[in-house]
Amino acid sequence: MMQNPSREERGQILKKAKRIAVVGLSDNPNRTSYMVSEAMQNAGYTIIPVNPSVDEVLGEKAVSSLKEIDQPVDIVNVFRRSEYLPEIAREFAEIDCDVFWAQQGVAHKEAYDYLKGLGKTVIMDSCIKVEHALTK
Repeated sequence: MMQNPSREERGQILKKAKRIAVVGLSDNPNRTSYMVSEAMQNAGYTIIPVNPSVDEVLGEKAVSSLKEIDQPVDIVNVFRRSEYLPEIAREFAEIDCDVFWAQQGVAHKEAYDYLKGLGKTVIMDSCIKVEHALTK
């Protein structure tokens, strides 16, 4: 069974975090990934777009994969369809980050079990923007 950390724990994660890598961040202002990331950026977080199809989003240079990020990341927030989560989880395991956060509507049991087995914090099917609003 997949179990997210408590709301209080999610609030603590967001209070400590500074840098969020966003997998699947679109440069289209009408997409949820853009709106959520813009809100998080406005709340003071540094956003790192992870999308091989764009050069820049929200004034930040994009990278094509998590492995290209050359600085510590506090949260990896995923805006890709659920079937891509195992592949993203394997890449996530190779970088220095403890929190894997899949956006609302996105979840995958195999990816969850894999990351929990590595001792990572895993949050799935949860909107980071909504959680952030609830922790204020």
